[in-house]
Amino acid sequence: MDYKHFSHPHNLTIHRVHELGQQVNCAGCHSACDNATTAVHACHRCSFFLHDHCANAGRCLRHPSHKPHPLILLPYPTYAGGSFVCNACGHPGKSFSYCCTPCEFDLHVGCAFMPLSVTHVAHQHELGLFYGVPVVPRRGSNTDLEYCGICRKVLEERHWAYCCQACDFNVHTACATTEVVPGLYNQDDSQAADGGGGGGGNVVEVELTEEELIRLYNIKLQMQLAEQLAQSMASLSTRG
Repeated sequence: MDYKHFSHPHNLTIHRVHELGQQVNCAGCHSACDNATTAVHACHRCSFFLHDHCANAGRCLRHPSHKPHPLILLPYPTYAGGSFVCNACGHPGKSFSYCCTPCEFDLHVGCAFMPLSVTHVAHQHELGLFYGVPVVPRRGSNTDLEYCGICRKVLEERHWAYCCQACDFNVHTACATTEVVPGLYNQDDSQAADGGGGGGGNVVEVELTEEELIRLYNIKLQMQLAEQLAQSMASLSTRG
């Protein structure tokens, strides 16, 4: 079956991974399409491929981590540098993102749909998703740094984490979800947690018309062009 996806000029054909006969990467998230049980959406002419969950990601959603405004799915960053930094994990991206232009807030598609709770072999209790690391002052310590309970690297306060507050056990989202298939991320209402510490709440896809999406996208471009113009004018005045 062929169909048109907004991110690509040609029709895409749906396959199983094993039908492709080669290793391919998703243009939406730049990770390998290696789950043989899920579909891949392909344009063979352009060697363009999308995971099933990237291809079916909603064009607009309301996310509990960013309540003021809806997030728009963009096929590529429109920032001057050609990339964005995900507010969830802190890693850069150059492909699909859920973006709020006025706030310069961006999420990878996979981060936007992370489960509200997970279990991991590294800890005996369920871990809840928090939109920021709940730092607990430690007696006798001269630092407020938190460290991931799995990889032992620093956890940035401003980035999301999976936490067990009862045990003060906090981990990176990437470390906690190594055993979770992104396409199986769940948005079921039964998973909604209380908002304590910044976690909890449901991702809600918003139905917008094509005209409304274009208008929001154009607002984003206009704001970024205005910012670039202001930076150029400031640079010229400094030289003068």
